[in-house]
Amino acid sequence: MAKKIITALLCVVCACCLFFAWRFIKKSGVMRDYPNLEYLKSDESAQRPIYRRLTKEEKSIYTALYRGISERKEDIPLPIETDGKTYSRIYCILEKQESEFFYLDSMYYTAQKIRDAKIVYKNINDPEIKQKELDGAVNAAVKGAKNIVGEENIARYLNDYIVKKCRYITGDERQFASTAYGCLVEGEANCEGYAKAFSLLAKKMGMESIVVTGTTDKGENHAWNQVKVNNEWFNIDVTWADTDIEGEMRQMYFLCSDEDFSKTHYADDSLFSPFPCTSNKWNYYINGDLFADTYEKAGEIVRRELKNGNGTIEIRFASPELYKKFREEFITEENIFRILDETGYEYGEEVTLSLKENEQELCLTMLFT
Repeated sequence: MAKKIITALLCVVCACCLFFAWRFIKKSGVMRDYPNLEYLKSDESAQRPIYRRLTKEEKSIYTALYRGISERKEDIPLPIETDGKTYSRIYCILEKQESEFFYLDSMYYTAQKIRDAKIVYKNINDPEIKQKELDGAVNAAVKGAKNIVGEENIARYLNDYIVKKCRYITGDERQFASTAYGCLVEGEANCEGYAKAFSLLAKKMGMESIVVTGTTDKGENHAWNQVKVNNEWFNIDVTWADTDIEGEMRQMYFLCSDEDFSKTHYADDSLFSPFPCTSNKWNYYINGDLFADTYEKAGEIVRRELKNGNGTIEIRFASPELYKKFREEFITEENIFRILDETGYEYGEEVTLSLKENEQELCLTMLFT
């Protein structure tokens, strides 16, 4: 009899263990089927150059995150189990490149192995209203470019539009400082907000653009863009184009090659390698014939601009030696005023010359008033 009782108790204990084990397994999702592998559609992929460089498995994880975050899901099942390092890389790429996700937090959860992504969103009041505000701001910007022809001219329009629209603020002083919403709706953003706004608008205009993060030559964290213009990649820094002075912007960071840009911008390639930028043909100074590689060329630029009645002359020099020589002979020795008379520049009874210098970038601006 005692044997039967012990046997019955053991059966009950085993049954309970199996029941709770089954509940644990079910809750943990270990026995759950993985979602089907899915990928972005061809038109979506065409606008995402970094996505196209991912492996097939990485693309499926990116797609799952993109679809889930678009619907603002907090828990997103991934199509394959991945390690924490791979997941972190994919999430960070998506958080920087999907500029429309203004509601997504840069903080995220990770672990050694990840099968379900837990997403952190910003604590936002009336997110639907804010989404409509961003959509309206994007549509207004795109509408203003409807008659612009040529990708280089569209890039110029977007650069100037953002500079006029937004005011630079440091760090994360406001909730949306690092987002396109902060830049295009609130009119205040840090460098990441500027870069995300440019990338979002470029995408809406049918151009490829990415956000690049890194540091400046002064060791400060920074963000900027690369944009594809007529099948060639160029660097562009909209933040540094903004001088915070109405009607004025810097031109030396517009559609630059790596040769010039890398003097002051150091990209972080831990997530991906930026695209090589080898051409300068759309650079403001080269395209406008304002680049001087000889002393004679600098004088030619000055005479041409004065003959055309231009009261503001910008020149970029090929070397520090040329910059210093021009400044010494034209400005310090005041030969510029002799050239004013030679070219017939009309200035009334007197003229004042003001200088804006950027010796590091070898740029000099002369303003005659």
